[in-house]
Amino acid sequence: MANQKILTQEEEDKLRQPIEEHVAAIQKKIDALRRDGTDVVVELTNHITLVKEDKNYTKDEQTKLIAEDRKNLEPAKAIEEKNKPEVDRLIAEAEKYLEEHFDSDYYSKVVASCEAQKEKALAGYSARMAELKKEHEKNLSGLTDKQEIKDENYVYKNRQFDASMVRDRELQEIKDRQHEAFTYKYHLIDLLRMSKFTFSQNQAQKRENRKYTFNRRQFITPIVKHTQLLTVSNILNILQQASPRMFFALGVAGLILLTGTDLSIGRMIGMSMVTATIVMHQGINTGAVFGHIFDTTGIPNGARAILALLLCIIFCTCFSSLAGFFMARFKMHPFISTMSNMLIIFGLVTYATKGVSFGAIEQSIPKMFIPKLGTFPTIILWAVAAVAIVWFIWNKTTFGKNLYAVGGNPEAASVSGISVFKVTLGAFIMAGILYGCGAWLECLRMVGSGSAAYGQGWDMDAIAACVVGGVSFTGGIGKISGVVVGVLIFTSLTYSLTILGIDTNLQFVFEGIIILTAVTLDCLKYVQKK
Repeated sequence: MANQKILTQEEEDKLRQPIEEHVAAIQKKIDALRRDGTDVVVELTNHITLVKEDKNYTKDEQTKLIAEDRKNLEPAKAIEEKNKPEVDRLIAEAEKYLEEHFDSDYYSKVVASCEAQKEKALAGYSARMAELKKEHEKNLSGLTDKQEIKDENYVYKNRQFDASMVRDRELQEIKDRQHEAFTYKYHLIDLLRMSKFTFSQNQAQKRENRKYTFNRRQFITPIVKHTQLLTVSNILNILQQASPRMFFALGVAGLILLTGTDLSIGRMIGMSMVTATIVMHQGINTGAVFGHIFDTTGIPNGARAILALLLCIIFCTCFSSLAGFFMARFKMHPFISTMSNMLIIFGLVTYATKGVSFGAIEQSIPKMFIPKLGTFPTIILWAVAAVAIVWFIWNKTTFGKNLYAVGGNPEAASVSGISVFKVTLGAFIMAGILYGCGAWLECLRMVGSGSAAYGQGWDMDAIAACVVGGVSFTGGIGKISGVVVGVLIFTSLTYSLTILGIDTNLQFVFEGIIILTAVTLDCLKYVQKK
């Protein structure tokens, strides 16, 4: 029954078409009346303001231009005043039509459609949770080993989380659709009134915006949870979560050292998570890539893990090198080259996999490469090794010294015989290798669950960690110790705020304040040097 109420985009557009056409016809008449009056008044008024602010004109030139504009302004104002009653009448006619037809003929039907969509999404979520529970109970019934039971419970929680994320995304899309339908009315009024809304129209928009952005479930959170943050368990959890992120931050730190950046980190993580999960999948893959289902169960688990790592490194290095080549060869801003990378990777992976999540990997693989020694997660040792290797490259090799030289002054470095092209490309290659290793570790940590959407927003976290850690966007300034501190600060902040029950949206506020403070301090040091 609910499905019959759901409108397609074509059906929604068809409902809106008569309203658009009617108001557009009135708008055309209004535009004609404003052409020689209001439009000229606005144009001349803006020009007078610009002339007053333009320091290139002398005082006499300003006076002459302003006098000429004011002379032309008088007849335009006379025409505007003459046409005003007719314009007001046409606006009132259009608004009356919108009041009579917008809600009844269009918006109320969209609301009903959205409610039906919401019911369908919630029903789908309930069905998915029931299916996961049934599958979980079936898997548990055949297990006796405590560790295997623990691993199964962990995978079950991950799948429940994925299902809730899908539900939240669908509900947000429905909410967006209804909000867009509401705001379209005020888009039409905006054109009619030239953004001069009445008091009631302003209030109606404010109410809708508050309703759209308000989340009752997450609005009130306890300030005190009687939670002990500084426990050994929490510290180890923070270090465990920070370990893969350390690789991403170390990779992008080298690019920031060259006054660059990388917006495609998150999408490379998603691509690598999908790749690693497919290769290390528990049994035959249920999802297909370009229509082909992969089966790697004939390969020993250790070899599958190494293969997954190599593929992650190769894919990330290829795409990272591509962005680096355009930056080094054509002097393209890294914002553009890495943003293009981001779009290409996400589009390819989503198209190839149809956006499907590939589930869990073989549970024995994480035990091989990141086992727990008692309560100590050895994934931390991988991060320590990465920090040590990158520190050595930055501080004890010719490439590292050249990296600082090119970042500080590329022209001077080039005159000194340093190949700016090779150094830039080398930094991107090193970043790609680190991204691939970090994403592979994240796949082991999460026991799979790879999807194209995984890692979204991690690029900003990695860049922010570097900035907070003192790696300057002015180039040639930064230490590995600062990167480590930055990653730990952000991971600790997110972990602590989550435990305390702080709204996720407010966590972004705290992160933003920290980034703004760090960058401001860095800019002040640069200004003082100047």
